[in-house]
Amino acid sequence: MTDLDHHGDAELAPDLVDLAVNVRAGTPPPWLRAVLHEALDDAAAYPDAAPARAAVAAAHGRPTDEVLLTAGAAEAFTLVARALRPCRAVAVHPSFTEPEAALRAAGHPVERLLLEPPGYLLWGVPDDADLVVLGNPTNPTSALHPAGDVAALARPGRVLLVDEAFADTVPGEPESLAGRRDLPGLLVVRSLTKTWGLAGLRVGYALGPPDLVAALAVQQPHWPVSTPALAALAACTTAAARAEAEAAARELTANRAALLAALPAGVEVVGTPRSSFVLLRVPDGARVREQLRARGWAVRRGDTFPGLDADHLRVAVRDPATSVAFAADLAAILDPGAPAFRDLPRLPEEIR
Repeated sequence: MTDLDHHGDAELAPDLVDLAVNVRAGTPPPWLRAVLHEALDDAAAYPDAAPARAAVAAAHGRPTDEVLLTAGAAEAFTLVARALRPCRAVAVHPSFTEPEAALRAAGHPVERLLLEPPGYLLWGVPDDADLVVLGNPTNPTSALHPAGDVAALARPGRVLLVDEAFADTVPGEPESLAGRRDLPGLLVVRSLTKTWGLAGLRVGYALGPPDLVAALAVQQPHWPVSTPALAALAACTTAAARAEAEAAARELTANRAALLAALPAGVEVVGTPRSSFVLLRVPDGARVREQLRARGWAVRRGDTFPGLDADHLRVAVRDPATSVAFAADLAAILDPGAPAFRDLPRLPEEIR
């Protein structure tokens, strides 16, 4: 049975370089830390979500009644599971397991649609599915589905839940549906976790038709999003912040190319990675993962994702020096006769 509750943070340990969690290194940036500290001065009052909701709505060209602020993307998945009564729920895999886990916890049967390698491209969604869940870009495959292919899945009588937690890791967000108001039943879930380094703050939002947003909101307690999280939402949706995120996405593209170029023979890059992580396949993956840990590296195991196995490893994109060091140790594990990388540069503290 696949462990749907396993996440990348379970791979971490002191003194391991973190390639298992996809949060951008060096975040939150200093200006965002200042915003969060200032927000603490307002913590005595109950949270006022209106400014943050307006900021998110403006950023995506939507009215405020199409915006639901949530305690991270994970809360949105739980709200969907509580609010809806699907007759045929289909989770497209391999993908982030939290949506399926939330649906099952609420008592809903879930049908898995397993996409096929090497590209893990969309196909075969049943016509009568009234809830379809997928990620774009998809975690862990790093596949970016064409917006037209995803949009074609929307139809009356169906909720199409698209997890866009990694959308802002792609320059220009070319395949995002966050601004589409014309597609029936489309619910787009976004998060500030990855680009802005706010996993511990729990901050995200969902965009969708007013009636669906209202149905989800009924399932929330009062004041579900904290004052610091609301401040972060408002700050990270400004034009300046979005420009900074775009620059980070472009830097990520170059860093990902450096990682791919450094990988040794014997490593299969699965599909065409487009996000802040790559999916690799190596022989005897469980052994390789343990030996990487022994050499100081934490990577995400793949066998807890439906459709993958122990030979799959998800690796976060870091700076080129870190990637070269990782690739050299991986080469030494795969071929013990290869030269070992001994002059490991001093790594930034935030990715240790």
